Amino acid sequence: MTQSQDKPQDSEAQTPEELRTQVERTRQELGETVEALAEKTDVKARAQEKAAAVKEQAAHKVAQVREKAGHTAAQVREKAGHTTAQVRDKAGHTTAQVREKAGHTTAQVREKAAHAGHAVQEKAPEPLRQKAGQGTRVMREHRPALLAAGAGVVAACVLMRRRHKGRH
Repeated sequence: MTQSQDKPQDSEAQTPEELRTQVERTRQELGETVEALAEKTDVKARAQEKAAAVKEQAAHKVAQVREKAGHTAAQVREKAGHTTAQVRDKAGHTTAQVREKAGHTTAQVREKAAHAGHAVQEKAPEPLRQKAGQGTRVMREHRPALLAAGAGVVAACVLMRRRHKGRH
């Protein structure tokens, strides 16, 4: 038993009430000591406490990772939207440039074709010019038939190409 430091252990000098108080205090101290020892030897409870602590830490880490992933995803979406806008702007600008150059080139080709046509007319003999004019009139008069014949030739070429590719 634990002895009290306040009073000497002289059983004759102590009253029965003091002894009861001392015994009760000693029992209480002994009970606390036994509980502490039992707690230290309860491996299952200590393992459960440790598992709960680890689980709590893991949940905290998961929450941090989710928050960071959400933030990163938002940044990626923002950058993707910005990049998409830049690409659209650049594509629109490039398309405009291509159209402008195509229009300029078309005008140049028409001008050169007209110039070449005039040069050919000036240098071509009269009978050839008459035959060319007559051929142009015939083509204008029979335009639907000529277009149908041209479409037939194109269709035949496409079919022949498909058959040729199918053999290889």
